[in-house]
Amino acid sequence: MVLHFLVKGRVQGVGFRWFVQREASELDLRGWVRNTEDGDVEVVAAGDVDDLAELRASLRRGPRGSRVDHVIEHYLDESEAADLKSFRIEGAW
Repeated sequence: MVLHFLVKGRVQGVGFRWFVQREASELDLRGWVRNTEDGDVEVVAAGDVDDLAELRASLRRGPRGSRVDHVIEHYLDESEAADLKSFRIEGAW
């Protein structure tokens, strides 16, 4: 299964991308996390349904210092996962 998440709130400048990368890697998910220009965090993750449910819970909780207001979630086609490798942080901004 492949999911796209958009996390809104105080999620930049609080270690959110590193938090997501660690959580997703521990769950053996594939995909990426990055900041958006709008101040949100975007996540694409592929893996087992139960592992994705755990990641969803982690995204709603966030790391200490963050405040998650909304998590918007969309299912993606399995073909979107074709090029996904181990979970990584994308973008430097």
